[in-house]
Amino acid sequence: MMDSLARRGPDSEGFEAWPGVGLGHRRLSILDLSPAGHQPMLSDDRKAGVVFNGCIYNFLELRAELEQHGHRFRSECDTEVLVTGYLHWGIDDLVIRLRGMFAFALWDEIKRTLFLVRDRLGVKPLVYYAHDGEIAFASTVGALGAGGFRGPVDPEAILQFLEYGNVAGDQCIFERLSKLPPATILEWQNGKARQRTYWTLPHWDESDASPITFDEAVDEAETLIVDSTRLRLISDVPIAALLSGGVDSTLVCWALSRLNANLTAFTVGTPGDPSDETGQARQTARQLGIPHEVVELPPDRPEMLSEMEDAYSEPFASQSAQAMLRVSRAVKSRATVLLTGDGGDDVFLGYSFLHNAWLAQETARKLPAPLVPPIRMAAACLPPVGPLRRLRRYFEYSTSGLSAYVHAHDGLPYFAGYGILGERLQGLTLPQRKLAPSFDSARRLLSDVLAYQHRNHFLGEFMPKVDGGTMYYGIESRSPFLDQKLWEFAARLSPRLRFRNGVLKAVLREIVRRRVDPAIASRPKQGFTVPVERWLAERWTGALDRLTGATELERQGWVRKGSLERPIQEARARRWVPTQLWFLLILEHWLERQSTA
Repeated sequence: MMDSLARRGPDSEGFEAWPGVGLGHRRLSILDLSPAGHQPMLSDDRKAGVVFNGCIYNFLELRAELEQHGHRFRSECDTEVLVTGYLHWGIDDLVIRLRGMFAFALWDEIKRTLFLVRDRLGVKPLVYYAHDGEIAFASTVGALGAGGFRGPVDPEAILQFLEYGNVAGDQCIFERLSKLPPATILEWQNGKARQRTYWTLPHWDESDASPITFDEAVDEAETLIVDSTRLRLISDVPIAALLSGGVDSTLVCWALSRLNANLTAFTVGTPGDPSDETGQARQTARQLGIPHEVVELPPDRPEMLSEMEDAYSEPFASQSAQAMLRVSRAVKSRATVLLTGDGGDDVFLGYSFLHNAWLAQETARKLPAPLVPPIRMAAACLPPVGPLRRLRRYFEYSTSGLSAYVHAHDGLPYFAGYGILGERLQGLTLPQRKLAPSFDSARRLLSDVLAYQHRNHFLGEFMPKVDGGTMYYGIESRSPFLDQKLWEFAARLSPRLRFRNGVLKAVLREIVRRRVDPAIASRPKQGFTVPVERWLAERWTGALDRLTGATELERQGWVRKGSLERPIQEARARRWVPTQLWFLLILEHWLERQSTA
């Protein structure tokens, strides 16, 4: 298991044991590079030990508090705060004090109890196996598999992958494995595990009689962004930043320039493609006066598909994962910590589908209930494609809520339309596909969509993409926008304020307008991605050959024999490959690797 994590922790390894218990660790040295920071880290009497992945950004503050109570420290790293803090405060009072990203396991030999803890937003991964009185855990599914802790491939997880391109929520690709949810403590004792949540994200209170003004929100957000960026500069190794042409990474680099941080910003380039943002990123870097380099993604082949399998260990089809791996490989020779702009869209509301959900919700709240059935009937009469498609969706969202939103996604319906799903998936469906239309859901649609998005995309795609891609090259990614205080502040802002004048993430754009450049503030959201739909048809022309002839997908019964010929022919004729075929290509590579492992 430790060997399988060598790339995530290339600097040292350690193992400690008690009767019936073992803790192993591979270290990526960020704070206190000396042997004093070695893990597993034990208390002086060996009664408590911890293995830890992440960074506690306020560890100096916690350390000073513990020193006032008479505790002495032998290292300069944040890990020791976990051991000492647990012995002083206990697990619950320790965890609520932590500000950072973390996944850690703490063994208490006196109580013969194991605690598994994951950070509030799920930035750092933690996977576990609890079966027949045993428990095992790791940072990756692959590490647990290397130890023999896994069941067979889970058909429902395969179905989920075909829907989203990832295995989301607390589910894993293998049966008997689970991902520990964010903001959760798992306590294991005497062969039994129980979980408890230690934090929940606050929400905007509609009854607030004195809401914050837009200008006040902008000022407070600016202060919090600079503060969270400052905290993420704590390091004993070099730091770099990721810069796209968008608002969020611009704000991070602006905060770095304001803090006089001496580092280089990197941009992933896709030369000759409309998605390329290098020109905008160069302009932003010049305006901020920060060093800048472009890393070009080679367009001639699917980049590093085998490395994607190693880095993510589950089938993972996020298009921008390749770009994440590429830039991480380029950055590694220059830095070990990489600052990113991830997270701003999710809490400051930067996606158009969130704005659409809010507009539909506001309509539903004004809509008399007796009008719902005839509006649903009218929506059903509108065509699902063409210029009236958006009107149909609007009617559906305003009357049927999350059910309409889920069913608008063309994931599994694509496979059903071509009769692709094999016998192992026949008769199965995902719970969200069973959602019934709900007018109550329509009246709270924004919060329902946010929860759905958080589970299936934020936790299933966005967080694993960055952590897996950077850690595969021994880099720790940090995002100021994934700060709990920033999220707590933004979540309490009214949607009307966050969508001020119909502008997505209006608060963040206003900071850029005031502090950087109005032109940058008005740039449309483009996203950090690789255009696989075009490249599979135009530049990676031979890649789809893996899906023709005999495949593992067919042999194992996930795909019906011969069902891929027509969709592949049609895609090549249109010179546009649907993402669902990309999903199948990723899954085929993953299944081939598993069959030879």
